[in-house]
Amino acid sequence: MNSKEEEHLLISLQSDKDINAAFTQLVRLYKQRLYWHIRNMVKNHDDADDVLQNVFIKVYKSIKNFKGDSKLYSWLYRIATNESITFLNQKAKKYNISNEELSQQLIQNLEADIYYEGDEIQKKLQNAIATLPQKQQLVFNMKYFQELKYREISEILETSEGALKASYHLATKKIEEFLKTN
Repeated sequence: MNSKEEEHLLISLQSDKDINAAFTQLVRLYKQRLYWHIRNMVKNHDDADDVLQNVFIKVYKSIKNFKGDSKLYSWLYRIATNESITFLNQKAKKYNISNEELSQQLIQNLEADIYYEGDEIQKKLQNAIATLPQKQQLVFNMKYFQELKYREISEILETSEGALKASYHLATKKIEEFLKTN
């Protein structure tokens, strides 16, 4: 979506006139990308669907407050990222385990997920990613799987491009090391 189309959609979303049609268009345009962003974080299909639904509810309720300081998709990704992190933190707290332990459980549960289509190599990669600190996981997933540019990730995570490049570099080194030893 180019910036003119995004601006037109945003104007429609922020006016009371045609908000439902504009919101339907927004969901259609971003649903799949946001789903995979969330799915890379929460690992489970059903959990990703639940978080995605919460994201769109939050977007619908707060779209009129969007100031346009960032691109619309950056704002959507930021909401999706924060909702996913909140979901994971609540899940870890509910089971009285650390986020690292939860991450390992989620990877182990991938085999039972009928929607997971990865092979052994994919599972190994997911295991390697699960060993990373949360921020490195986010940066790696956004750069490697979603092929976002550092500039875009910077807007979403509200951090400098230099810090993101360092996080991605560290993440890839840790993943390489994990894959060599396992």
